[in-house]
Amino acid sequence: MKIGFISTYPPIECGIATYTKYLTDALWDHEMNIYVVSHRGGSGKNVFTAFDYDDGNLAERAFSMMIRLTPDIVHIQHEFGLYGKHFGVSVIPLILKFRLVGIPVVTTLHTVYDKVSDEHDIILTSIIENSAVVIVHELYQLEALRNHFKKKELLDKIHVIPHGAREARPIEDAKASLEIPDDTKVVLMIGYFRPTKGFERIIRLWPRIAERYGGKNIKLIIAGKTRGIEHRDYRNMLFNEINSSPARNTIEVIRGQISQDSFDTILSASDIVALPYSISSQSGIVAHCLALGKPIITSDTHAMVSLVEESGAGLVCNTDQDYIENIGKILKDDDLRKEISENALRYVRDNISWSRVARRHIEIYKTIVEPSVLRVDTIWMD
Repeated sequence: MKIGFISTYPPIECGIATYTKYLTDALWDHEMNIYVVSHRGGSGKNVFTAFDYDDGNLAERAFSMMIRLTPDIVHIQHEFGLYGKHFGVSVIPLILKFRLVGIPVVTTLHTVYDKVSDEHDIILTSIIENSAVVIVHELYQLEALRNHFKKKELLDKIHVIPHGAREARPIEDAKASLEIPDDTKVVLMIGYFRPTKGFERIIRLWPRIAERYGGKNIKLIIAGKTRGIEHRDYRNMLFNEINSSPARNTIEVIRGQISQDSFDTILSASDIVALPYSISSQSGIVAHCLALGKPIITSDTHAMVSLVEESGAGLVCNTDQDYIENIGKILKDDDLRKEISENALRYVRDNISWSRVARRHIEIYKTIVEPSVLRVDTIWMD
C-alpha cells in the first residue's frame, strides 16, 4: 500500500516533524510504501519538498507534488500553524483537491482544545467533513469534539490513536558524560522555551525544593532553546530568574543545538522530569520520558491527568505545594522512583510503542482503500 504523508519533516525543528519521522519509519518496518511531501527544509528517504508555511498557493503545490506519486491514501498531519495564514486555512482546499480526484484523506489533528474557538471550528468542521478518517491522540480530545460537533456522521469518522513512543534504553553513564556526580539527584526541564511550558514556576520554587531535599547532591537542569526569534523575551526572563535565584549554584542550563543523542543523554541523566505546562495536548517530550522510563511531575491539564492515570508514570500537581512535595517525595524514595519508571516502560511496551501505533494506522488505512469493492482477503503489492 502506498501512503503519501503531507507534513513538516526533519531536519526541520518541529514536534510534528519528529512525530512523522517516527511514524513513517515504523510504517516502513511494516512494509508500507511511504512518501512524504514536506515543507521546504525537510529531507530523507522518499521526502519531497514542495511548499513553505506562508505560500499563497500552498494547497496546489502540495497537491501537485503528491499526485505525481500516485498514493492510495494521503495522510495529513495537521497543526494550525503549518498550512498558511489565517489559522492554516490552506489545508481545506488541499483536502478538497484529493477528494475531487478520489484519493481518500486521513487527517491527524495534533491540537484539539477543550473548548473549540470560532476560528478553529471553521477549520475543523471542513477537515472532518472532507476527510475519510480523522485521528486524535487522546480520549479527552475525542470528547471535546463530541461536545462541539453533534453530527453523528462526523463523529463516526474520528478515531483515537495515542502518540507513539520509542522502546529505548537509557544511555549508560549519562551523568558522568555531563560531569554530574553519580549520587546527585537531577530534576530536568527540557524543550523549547515558550510561556506555555511554565518553566519559571519550577525555577521560582526551586530554592524551597532544594531546601526540602537538604540542599546537597541535587541539581535542576534546564535544557532548551528558542526556535528562531520566538519567545526570546520569555527566555531572557527565565535566565533573569535563574540569575537571581538563591539556589542558583544548584541550577545548570544546557543550551544550543541538542541532537537526538544529546537529548537522550540529558534525559538519561535525570531522575525526574518536571512538566509544569499551562496548556498541553499530546507531547513529544512526554513520549521520550516514557520511552526512557523517567518519572514525570506534571500539571493538571486534561492531557497530563489522563496520561498519568492510564500509565502510572508520574504524579500530578495542582498547586505550588504539590510540586514541592511530589518532587521531594520521588527524590527521596528510590523504591517509588523505580516503581514509576517501570510503569512508564510497561506502558510504552504494552500500549504506545511505535510498532503498535503503526499497526493501528494500517488497520485504518485498509478500511478506506476501496473497502466496498472486494469482499475477500487482499494481498497488497508495492
